[in-house]
Amino acid sequence: MLKIVKTSLIVATMGLGFTGVAQADINDDLANICTIVQADDKGELRKKIRLVESDYRLKLRDYYSGISCGGNSLIRTAIINNAVETGTLLVKKMPKSDLDSPENDGKTLQAWVNETGNQGSPIADVLSKRL
Repeated sequence: MLKIVKTSLIVATMGLGFTGVAQADINDDLANICTIVQADDKGELRKKIRLVESDYRLKLRDYYSGISCGGNSLIRTAIINNAVETGTLLVKKMPKSDLDSPENDGKTLQAWVNETGNQGSPIADVLSKRL
C-alpha cells in the first residue's frame, strides 16, 4: 500500500512540474508501451524505458503499476501474448519485491500465473526463478 502512495506522490509531483503538453507526452509514451510489449519488440521496449528514464527521470518500477493494458499489467500482457523477449526483460528489470507484491486485483504475479494455467510459459519460468 505504501508503494502505491509513494508512486502516486511521485506522479503527482511530476505533474506539477510539467506543463500540460509535457504531461500529454509522458502519457503518450507510456500508452505506447502496451503495444510494444504485445508486439514482443525487446529493442523498442529498451529504447522506450531509456527515453522515459532520461526525459522524465522515472524508473520502470515508478510507473509499472500505473500502466494497464486491457486491464492487465505489462508482465501479464506479455504472458497472455506469449511475448517472451519483452516479458523476460520486464521480469529482470523489476525489483524482486515488486514482483512478489499484489497487483491492482490483489493477486501476485505468481498466484495469477497458477490460477490462469500459464505455468508452462517461459516468462513464468523466469519469474519463478527470480522469486
